Amino acid sequence: MYDNKKTKSNNDSGPKKSPREPAFDKEAWNPKTTIGKKVKSGEITKIDEILDNGLKILEPEIVDVLLPNLKTDLLLIGQSKGKFGGGQRRVFRQTQKKTKEGNKPNFAAYAVVGNGNGYVGIGYGKSRETVPAREKALRNAKLNIIKIKRGCGSWQCNCGNPHSIPFKVEAKCGSCIIKIMPAPKGKGLCIEKECKKLLEIAGIKDVWSKTKGQTKVKTNLVMACFDALKQLSSMRVQQRYCKNLGIAEGAIEKEEAEPEEVTKIKVKKDEAKETAKPKKEAKADAPEEETMMEIIKKKVKKQEAKKMTDTGVPKKEQTEKPVEKEKEEKNE
Repeated sequence: MYDNKKTKSNNDSGPKKSPREPAFDKEAWNPKTTIGKKVKSGEITKIDEILDNGLKILEPEIVDVLLPNLKTDLLLIGQSKGKFGGGQRRVFRQTQKKTKEGNKPNFAAYAVVGNGNGYVGIGYGKSRETVPAREKALRNAKLNIIKIKRGCGSWQCNCGNPHSIPFKVEAKCGSCIIKIMPAPKGKGLCIEKECKKLLEIAGIKDVWSKTKGQTKVKTNLVMACFDALKQLSSMRVQQRYCKNLGIAEGAIEKEEAEPEEVTKIKVKKDEAKETAKPKKEAKADAPEEETMMEIIKKKVKKQEAKKMTDTGVPKKEQTEKPVEKEKEEKNE
């Protein structure tokens, strides 16, 4: 008898979520390049010292040390085959080579790397298996990391905060042409899904876009988007426009905003303490409330005393007297 259970093959589908890499151990790392040795010794503490001087990063561990809070994601460049899952997007793009020995499959993957604050990289990996292809893509993405400019170039906003891009950029790869334009705050990323992943990891929040050509080829479209981001840092801008556009290159320090938040928290705590004080005072004033109750009782007694008759006799005595008068009249 044959089993009717369906078996899933590793080649059909790939992981949709970004892989979890093991924690990087700096002490166990043995650098081979001069830049890597300087990074491990502590001579180089920022990645800007490497990128601004035009030096090449030849070891991915350099990025792991200088950018500890690194995010990774895999792009959906492949397409599943078959009767039931045909047409669905997959992480790995599968191709085959026809030989006398049989079909030899190859798997390709695109990975995106960034810290969400001005640094982004993209890499391509290819192998006979899925896991090595993914590792190659992540390694190449770290080696291709760049620094981008952010700003507010939309005439509808003019807020001066680096939530978008300072000016429009256009790039081409193959037949795919993409144009990225600044958008006002709150608009979001109006762009293709795979390009959206690239911009989110770069730290861009609002953008408009236009595309031309065979955009269904995701590899060319994503590379065109990455080339457009490169143009942001390569274009020169006069200093008088930098303040108006709110241009910020690379990471944005959040130290300036932290003291304001701390003061707000302190003010809220002080207000909470002030509201809590009257409750304690109310407990101390409890005996005074008892005296007030006694005063109220006294007032009630006075009101009852006023309800007496004009002669000053209570109602009970007033009701008893008429009965005695009736008895005396009967006896007479």
